[in-house]
Amino acid sequence: MLIKKENLAIRLANVNDAEVLAKWWNDGKVMAHAGFPNGLGITVDEVIESIEKNATVGGRLIIEIDGLPAGETNFRDKGNGIAEIGIKICETKEQDKGYGKILLSMLINHLFKELGFAKVILDTNVKNLRAQSTYKKLGFKELRVNENSWQCQNGEWQSSIDYELVEANFINFAS
Repeated sequence: MLIKKENLAIRLANVNDAEVLAKWWNDGKVMAHAGFPNGLGITVDEVIESIEKNATVGGRLIIEIDGLPAGETNFRDKGNGIAEIGIKICETKEQDKGYGKILLSMLINHLFKELGFAKVILDTNVKNLRAQSTYKKLGFKELRVNENSWQCQNGEWQSSIDYELVEANFINFAS
């Protein structure tokens, strides 16, 4: 799988990505929004095992900016025409440049047009205001807020927001 637009690409992860993924996953600043403010404490070998286990079309995807790994995304087929996605731009120097909405547009367009999904869902930490703004620009609708629905690594209760997007509401920033 390869999705490209100008200097941006989304491609299937491979074992050569294990070192950079381990670096990101062990960085508490990168992983805090996902509930791991101390990082995952994962080895390169464990990442290789994860990549090999999830070597499906959407199991683990690498985001490239100007040919260099800058983040990751994925999607899961939840059945009934629904795809669940996740994304993070891990290289801080590439954040706040507008890449997120373009990369999400690229992935979502692929899910709707090439893979035939009818709906895309995701959730985010209620504190992740930057992501919420991006999701709304793309046409996602807020379904519900899940108060104190999970605990982060430090035991603090977190709330999340569930979103969904159907193709008719999709605003494509990659076209």
